[in-house]
Amino acid sequence: MLEKTTRMNYLYDFYQSLLTPKQRNYMSLYYLDDYSLGEIAEEYEVSRQAVYDNIKRTEAMLEDYEQKLLLFQKFQQRHKLLHRLKTHIAERYPNDEELMKLVLELEKLE
Repeated sequence: MLEKTTRMNYLYDFYQSLLTPKQRNYMSLYYLDDYSLGEIAEEYEVSRQAVYDNIKRTEAMLEDYEQKLLLFQKFQQRHKLLHRLKTHIAERYPNDEELMKLVLELEKLE
């Protein structure tokens, strides 16, 4: 479950601007604030099933966006490459401060 939650949090971060305000609110409460379906339903005065259906549809939409745009996948690839680059620099060029500064600047762009 944690892996799914982490993935949904990342997908939400990347694609939230493509969601409706209601979808953003439900997803934020459910995944970021750890509200239960019942708590969200109570807050919005809708049925628990309505919240569940909305969240499931939104999850499917986020997965569809990722399948088409690959923002999360590319983020993960960049992150791995940066880690490899830092390791390589530390091993081969430990005294090159300018090179390490450049890598740190790249990390900030993530």
